[in-house]
Amino acid sequence: MQVILLERVEKLGQMGDVVNVKPGFARNFLLPQQKALRATKENMSSFEEQKAKLESDNAQRRDSASTDSEKLEGLFVALIRQAGDAGQLYGSVSARDIATKVSTSDIPVDKRMVKLSQPIKALGLYPVRIDLHPEVSVRVTANVARSAEEAAMQEKTGHAVVRSDEDEAPQAASEDVEAEAENVFENPEEEARKMADQSEEGSESASNEAAPSSDTPKEDAEKSID
Repeated sequence: MQVILLERVEKLGQMGDVVNVKPGFARNFLLPQQKALRATKENMSSFEEQKAKLESDNAQRRDSASTDSEKLEGLFVALIRQAGDAGQLYGSVSARDIATKVSTSDIPVDKRMVKLSQPIKALGLYPVRIDLHPEVSVRVTANVARSAEEAAMQEKTGHAVVRSDEDEAPQAASEDVEAEAENVFENPEEEARKMADQSEEGSESASNEAAPSSDTPKEDAEKSID
């Protein structure tokens, strides 16, 4: 099907271009959203008559979108969701969710402006493109976290918070040993290593003492038989 584009359409053409598209794409997207007209003789004549006004209106919308883009570019949007320790969400984050968080009273954002190929299903930082106008786009970051505190940490570090408290315990214990060594010894790194080795040796020794001996002396065995 041939249509006349009334605005720039990504990967298709600019305003005024006559292009061939699939009938379903035209009927379900281009025509109902007034992004194009059927390329009939009457519509082509009407477009030429209104072309100057259409171009003027488009320029005004583009300028307004450019102003809005300066306020949104680089924005971090916190989306708080429940998730497991491994980071998988109990649910997902959709384009509608992001549009709702980005929208303000001055800058309304529709879900169709949010270019998200599939819902977000894990904690982390996700760059998302938002088309404020066919010729003006911005990048925001969807900051998906379990709490406002985790969102702030992710924004600061650039990494998802996915470790559990149990995973952090060994690291905390190691840091305590290093801190103790630093307060007492002239060479804290070497002493911390020695303290850690001694701790491991002590654990192995205690384990060996607790385990029953599997070797029974021959004499004891004979007595038990008698």
